[in-house]
Amino acid sequence: QVQLVESGGGLVQAGGSLTLSCAASGPSLHSFALGWFRRAPGKEREIVAAMDRSGGLTYYVHSVKDRFTVTRDNAKNMLYLQMNSLNPEDTAVYYCAADLKYNDLLGARAAYWGQGTQVTVSS
Repeated sequence: QVQLVESGGGLVQAGGSLTLSCAASGPSLHSFALGWFRRAPGKEREIVAAMDRSGGLTYYVHSVKDRFTVTRDNAKNMLYLQMNSLNPEDTAVYYCAADLKYNDLLGARAAYWGQGTQVTVSS
């Protein structure tokens, strides 16, 4: 059983940066594909970024490419999301997720989810 806890959310002005962290407890994350999702008010949950277990494959939704960077530290059982050039459209609850299968993670069918952290970007 993997437990995921996000942190690092908050209020930031447009153009600012935040780094989200996801701490995992339980099995080592090295066997898991990891990702970040978000749910904005009134919208469906969407994938933001994902990384396969080797770190060799990454995915970013088009709207965050060149602004967000996903990284993982298997030794610390941590996942990160560096978010730059934030804009109000990035306002959402951000969730980290883990699954043994990268494709299941991409399809939002991850086995493990965190509780989420709120990111609010003011204009």
